[in-house]
Amino acid sequence: MQEYAEMYRKELVDNVLPFWLQNSRDDRNGGFFTCLDRTGKVFDTDKFMWLQGREVWCFSYMYHNVSAEKSWLDMALHGAAFMEKFGRDQSGNWYFSLTAEGKPLVQPYNIFSDCFAAMAFAALDKVQPSDKYKEIAVSTFNNILERQHDWKGVYNKAYPGTRPLKGFSLPMILCNLSLEMEHLLGSEKVNELAPVVIHEVMNVFYQPEHGLILENVNPDGSFSNSFEGRLMNPGHTIEAMWFIMDLGRRLQDEALVKKACDIMLRTLEYGWDKEYGGIFYFLDLLGHPTQQLEWDQKLWWVHVETLVALAKGYTYTGDERCLQWFHKVHAYTWTHFKDQQYGEWFGYLNRRGEVLLNLKGGKWKGCFHVPRALYQVWNTLKADNI
Repeated sequence: MQEYAEMYRKELVDNVLPFWLQNSRDDRNGGFFTCLDRTGKVFDTDKFMWLQGREVWCFSYMYHNVSAEKSWLDMALHGAAFMEKFGRDQSGNWYFSLTAEGKPLVQPYNIFSDCFAAMAFAALDKVQPSDKYKEIAVSTFNNILERQHDWKGVYNKAYPGTRPLKGFSLPMILCNLSLEMEHLLGSEKVNELAPVVIHEVMNVFYQPEHGLILENVNPDGSFSNSFEGRLMNPGHTIEAMWFIMDLGRRLQDEALVKKACDIMLRTLEYGWDKEYGGIFYFLDLLGHPTQQLEWDQKLWWVHVETLVALAKGYTYTGDERCLQWFHKVHAYTWTHFKDQQYGEWFGYLNRRGEVLLNLKGGKWKGCFHVPRALYQVWNTLKADNI
């Protein structure tokens, strides 16, 4: 496992972080470009706030946890200044996207812009403490909690009352965000939030009869036999399970860690493409056709988050199945997603594992999943953890 640990560390420090450092910074307007082609050239200048927040978080986090590289801190401060100046509307909600100059393009319909803004400023405050950063992080987090039960608000396309489904994504994110912000929220607040989000993930969205987690359920947690209600996103579940494992470790709840590990493994087995390899993007619980035409694509974040979950599952529980799967997913991921010629990794493959889009960043892919996963696997598999 030490060979893996060193491989992941080296890829993070020597390849992935330098790619973003060299190519994404906008020195004219501030903030970051995320629409980068295979070589790192900018192909679109729109700025997506959740990716701005993710990149600020990434460089702050790596500065704090890997090495106090001045260039990393400079990147975090550079992005945060742009976010602070242009990122929010008058109510404190974070826009979805801006022009290169910082003019609003898309309204704040997506609460995940807020989630990653809170995460970004909390991480930056750890390395450069500031009342301003604390205030932005905490006020944003409180706003998320206020909006959590109707977070789309006026931007919700669903007709009210007919099929009022609740989604898995926000409880999942809150599992991780609460830990990321513990130094600002305080242990008491995290202890108060943890059982709520754990209950939502492990009891409301988890379907015991199938042993799997759904993306959408009725308000009482029951199954909705509809496109949305049958939808499974294996990557979401697997990522959430390493969040839950971390919470379980913090709470010294071995049973919770074991349950999360079991769900993760069951989901991986269910979502693995037995013909071509790799993990499907979307599936229908009952085997019906999905609405998502991209259902059979293989995405970068699904695979790297699975590697994190498997590393943690093996380290925390000693379950040999995690080790066996880690070898298999590692081989697929490093063979298909890592660009052997240029920096960073590809994001989108077709079902057969061929590169579908050779971009390195865009509207959805930025400086986040790959570096975070490389760090998490490295840190988890280090000699003192095994």
